Amino acid sequence: QVQLAESGGGLVQAGGSLKLSCKASGYRIDHLNMGWFRQAPGKEREFVAVISWLHDQTQYSDSAKGRFTIARAGTTTWLQMDSLKPEDTAVYFCAAEFSTRSKTPSEIDDYDYWGQGTQVTVSS
Repeated sequence: QVQLAESGGGLVQAGGSLKLSCKASGYRIDHLNMGWFRQAPGKEREFVAVISWLHDQTQYSDSAKGRFTIARAGTTTWLQMDSLKPEDTAVYFCAAEFSTRSKTPSEIDDYDYWGQGTQVTVSS
């Protein structure tokens, strides 16, 4: 089992920045591809970014490219969010896929473990 704990959400004005953190704990956390998803009210959960467990390969959604940066070190994964927009308002979830393959999955069903989520609100 793997446990994921997010932190760093909050209220920020448009154009501002936030840095989300996700700490993984438990069994076999060394082969986890780590992703971030978000879910806005009334909308489906959507992919934001992912980083592979080997070589730190990354992939971003179109909305995140150029504004968000995913990184990892040890058991922590971060999502640095800059130039935030009101449409970035959502609950952000950290997710982990246990895999012997280092890859960058972007589908919800690819992931085995999920955190509880952290609220990000961007005011206009």
